Amino acid sequence: MRIIHNDRPEPLFDTAATRAIEQAAQAALPHHALMARAGLAVARLARALAPHARCIWVACGPGNNGGDGLVAATHLHAWAQRSGNGLRVVVTHTADDQASVAKLPPDARQALAAAQSAGVVFQTTPPPEADFAIDALLGIGALRPPTGVLASWLASLRSTAAPVLCVDLPSGLHADTGAMAAVAPERGDPAASPQPGPRHTLSLLTLKPGLFTGHGRDAAGRVWLDDLGASVVDVPATAWLAGQATHAQARNTLAHASHKGSFGDVVVIGGQGVDKTGAGMTGAAVLAGRAALHAGAGRVFVGLLETGSSHPTTWDPVCPELMFRRPDTLFDAPLLQQASFVCGCGGGASVAAILPQLLAEACTLVLDADALNAIARDDELQAGLSHRRTRGWTTVLTPHPLEAARLLNTGTTQVMAHRVQAAQSIAERFGAMCVLKGSGTVIAAPHEMARINPTGNAALATAGTGDVLAGMIGSALARGVSSPEEALGRVGSAVFQHGQLADRWDPNEALVAGRLALNARPIA
Repeated sequence: MRIIHNDRPEPLFDTAATRAIEQAAQAALPHHALMARAGLAVARLARALAPHARCIWVACGPGNNGGDGLVAATHLHAWAQRSGNGLRVVVTHTADDQASVAKLPPDARQALAAAQSAGVVFQTTPPPEADFAIDALLGIGALRPPTGVLASWLASLRSTAAPVLCVDLPSGLHADTGAMAAVAPERGDPAASPQPGPRHTLSLLTLKPGLFTGHGRDAAGRVWLDDLGASVVDVPATAWLAGQATHAQARNTLAHASHKGSFGDVVVIGGQGVDKTGAGMTGAAVLAGRAALHAGAGRVFVGLLETGSSHPTTWDPVCPELMFRRPDTLFDAPLLQQASFVCGCGGGASVAAILPQLLAEACTLVLDADALNAIARDDELQAGLSHRRTRGWTTVLTPHPLEAARLLNTGTTQVMAHRVQAAQSIAERFGAMCVLKGSGTVIAAPHEMARINPTGNAALATAGTGDVLAGMIGSALARGVSSPEEALGRVGSAVFQHGQLADRWDPNEALVAGRLALNARPIA
C-alpha cells in the first residue's frame, strides 16, 4: 500500500481494464482471497488514519464493494475486542432480509456471514456518534444514481464532518470520467460543493482516471493504492496521471556562449483594444507575454489588436522587456518559422481576421480563448487548423469546458461528464494537442494516451490565469522541439508548473493572474 504523490507518473486503468485485472487475479487466487486482501487493506488504513476513533461507521452496499467493507469491519471489530480500547464498529448494510442476502455476490455473502458470526454490530441507521466512516456503498460497477436508503446513507457520508475512507472510489463517482452522481437534491448537490471533512480513498488493484479529474479530486481527497498483489503486465493502461518532471532549466548549466536567441522567441497576438467594442482586453495579451518571459523565453513580442486606437499601448511598466509591435510587423518569414506564436488571449472579434495567416504559416502555434471561439464558428478556419497536421507543425489548443463544447458542437455538460474523451476527441479531430482546463486538466494528443495533470486548485478560478498558462506553454515550445513526444512533454511541464504555483500559493493571499505570471519559472 502506498500514498499517491506527484513525484512520478502513474498508469490509470478504466473500468474495463480494471475488470480484466480483477478477473485474472481471481482466477489465480483461492476463493474469497481477493476480497480478504482488500478488506484487510481497508482495515489497516482505517486504523492508521484513525487510531483514536471511538466509533467507526462502515456503510456497506449490495455488491463486492460492500463485501470489502464487511471484511474490514470484521477485522476492526476483532482488533478492538483484543485491545479492549472501547472502539465500537457499527455496520449498516442494504441486505436486511433473506431475499436481499440471497442476491449478494458469493464473496459478499460470505463476508456478511463472517461479520455476523464475529459479533459485529449491525444497525439500520448510521450511528450519530461516529467519528470515522468507511464508504463501502458502491464500486466501479455502479452506473445508476443511488436511490432509497443508499442515497440517504451516501448523503450522510458526503456531508459528515468526520473523516471518511472510501473503498476503491467514492460512492457515486464514475471511475472513468470523474462525474459524480447527485443525491438528496432537496439539500443541494453535494458534488458541487467542497467536502466538509477529510477524505481518503484506497484504490484497489488499480488507479482509476475518475479519481483525478472532474469531481473526483474533491470527492477522493488523499488517494492511496493497494494492488493486492495482482499483476497488470498484460493489461495496458488507458491514461496516465502526469508526474513531476524537470520544470526549471537552470541558466548556469547552459553554454556560456548562449544569447537571447538561444532561449527562443514568443509572439503573443491578442488584446483587442477598447475602441473596437468598448470592452478593452489588452491585459490578457500582456499577461500571456509576462508569463512567457518569466517562463524562460529569450524575447517576447506582443502584437496588440488595437487598430485605430488613439492611445496605443507601447510598453509595459511591469515588464519593460516585452517588445510591443503592430501585429502586421510580426508576420515575417523568420518569426513565423522559428517563434512560438500564442494567439487569442483577449483577441475578441478582431482575432478572426489574422487567424488564416497564422494557421497557414506559423510553425508553432498555441491557440487560446477567442481564437478557439473563432475557429468553432468558421468551417474554413477549422479546415486550416486540421491541415497543419499534414505539415508536421506543432499546435496546442487550450480550451476551458465551454470552449471545448463549442469546438465539439456539443454542450458543456457533455464535456464535463467525459473530460478525457472530450480532450481526446478534440486532439484527434484537429490533429493538435489539447489542454482541457479544469479540475484535473487533461492533456491529449493524436494517437497518444491522455494525461491527467495532478496539480492546481480552485485558486486558479480567477480572471487571467488561463492567459498565463497560454504564455507558459508558448515559452515551453519556444526553443523548438525535436519530436511530437518532446512537445507533449514540454506542454505537460508547463501545465504542471502552472498548477503547482497555485498549490504553493500563500492561502492568506488572493491568487491574481498578474502575480502568477511573475512567479513562472523557466521550463525545460
